Amino acid sequence: MSTTSTDQAAEPTYDVRLVVNGTPHEVRLPARRLLSDALRHDLGLTGTHVGCEHGVCGACTVLLDGAPARSCLVLAVSADGAEVTTVEGLTEDDGTPQGRLGPVQQAFVDCHGLQCGFCTPGFLTTITAGLRDNPDPTHDEAREMVAGNLCRCTGYQNIVKAVERAADLAGRGRPDGDDARPADGGAA
Repeated sequence: MSTTSTDQAAEPTYDVRLVVNGTPHEVRLPARRLLSDALRHDLGLTGTHVGCEHGVCGACTVLLDGAPARSCLVLAVSADGAEVTTVEGLTEDDGTPQGRLGPVQQAFVDCHGLQCGFCTPGFLTTITAGLRDNPDPTHDEAREMVAGNLCRCTGYQNIVKAVERAADLAGRGRPDGDDARPADGGAA
């Protein structure tokens, strides 16, 4: 990271390298630019939403070197050299430019896990990391996995169902598909 400034009155800027969704980006940013703002405004990746700007709601959650992070609390310069995964990076490569929905995204569709959609990107990234750590969560573990993200629309039941469905779709922890929970969240 190097610093430059065009004149003494201007805020100093820093060269920052971010690898976002597998693509390297070199950006020049002021020291106090938040990662959420760098993603949205400097890189044009508007899937990361900014809600409370205090790290409470979780709408801005991205994966920073694989771990969930509230991008509204992270200074972009501190993420220099980091791997960042946004909601746009959760699709699976199927040879098309858009890709195929990843298991968590598909589970949200299957289980109607969203309404207005504002909180959804943060839930998707949080659950993606959660299922990496716990590929076959119990119902209570699924609830705990999403407890740090706020949704004002759904009441969380379908989001929890989506966590369980995503685990099934990913096939993690289930050698055969016979015991997969149905999309409606009922007993198999």
